[in-house]
Amino acid sequence: MNVLNTIDLRPGQIFSEPVYTEGANLLVPANFPLRQKDIDLLVSWGIDAVKTEGNIIEDEEAEEPVVLEEVMPEKAAPVENKAPVIFSISDVKQNSGPYREYKILIEKLNIFFTSLKSDTDAEMRMIDNICVQLLQNIRDYQDNFIDFILGGEVTGNELAKSSVNTAILSAITAYELKLPNHKIHNIVSGALLHDVGMLRLSKGITEKKGGLSEAELEQIKSHPLHSSKIVQKELFGSNEVNLIAMQHHERWDGQGYPDKLMGPAIDIGARIVSVADAFEAMVSKKSYRPSMGGYQAVKNLLADNARRFDPAVIMVFTKIMGIYPIGSIVRLNDDTIARVTNVHTTAPMRPVVQIVIDIAGRAISPAKSPTIDLLADKTRFIKKALDPAELSNLNV
Repeated sequence: MNVLNTIDLRPGQIFSEPVYTEGANLLVPANFPLRQKDIDLLVSWGIDAVKTEGNIIEDEEAEEPVVLEEVMPEKAAPVENKAPVIFSISDVKQNSGPYREYKILIEKLNIFFTSLKSDTDAEMRMIDNICVQLLQNIRDYQDNFIDFILGGEVTGNELAKSSVNTAILSAITAYELKLPNHKIHNIVSGALLHDVGMLRLSKGITEKKGGLSEAELEQIKSHPLHSSKIVQKELFGSNEVNLIAMQHHERWDGQGYPDKLMGPAIDIGARIVSVADAFEAMVSKKSYRPSMGGYQAVKNLLADNARRFDPAVIMVFTKIMGIYPIGSIVRLNDDTIARVTNVHTTAPMRPVVQIVIDIAGRAISPAKSPTIDLLADKTRFIKKALDPAELSNLNV
């Protein structure tokens, strides 16, 4: 085990193995660049050294951090010429077991997709194993995983990340609908594979940043057929998994593709994955647009009016997520800014929140940040939902 002094760390360093702080708290995964905010967090916590089984394998230029002012203790005098400490919700989330489990799921699915694309060793049992692990993790970390989906901390491996996110949301919805366990397993497997047909399309189309031509749109619309073929002919998946691959772009009003199925003629698994996939797409950053906040994404689903989605699935999905999903950034009536940490399904307008920026406009470190149950505290309420990206533009 190598011990590295905090003072010797530099942004941009990449390690061959994960780097940990005290105990088993992850600071940065293997092959991820160390950021200035990671180092500043160690300093703020008074951590003098970190440990890793690996070595530094690369130095690269680090991103410019977003600087937020630290909240000073009440009796402490301000220190002149002292650089402000960076406090980031993302830093705390990434130093956690749930985050590691979430990232492992994405990495495993990405390995599967890579194998499938190169026609080597891709088998359905690999999806079954990821499915079992994902379902176990949801039992332990459901709220954490919803938070990660909305936070978008993991970058890269976009198809795998999107598919894992869709599978997580689909599983949670299927559990709430009280479907049988074997049905839930098939729904999660179908969600993991629903977009696998995109691997058969050219990168010029799937990674295009501008608008698509009519011909290119038709190619995109062919991906359910490719997904179905892969599930049936290459992976020998079950019929239920195949129906999800084929039908997840069908619409409740019959105007979807490829077969223009309508209403209950669409498989229930495909109806669930359709909603989860749409929500995931809205809250994820794309090459052609920024991400949408969870609040706006839920509003869009509620405004569907039985056009694209099964109204019963929408009802259950929004009950689980709440009007302000976990991870949403909101402004309270006293002008503090908070992050939603839990929801009350019986009172969706009054979730549990954690203050991240106080009334004076100062960022609060996660360790000192108070948590408020708005159902119990009737003096405060949510005035406005904020796009998380707005935090970097606030005058703090």
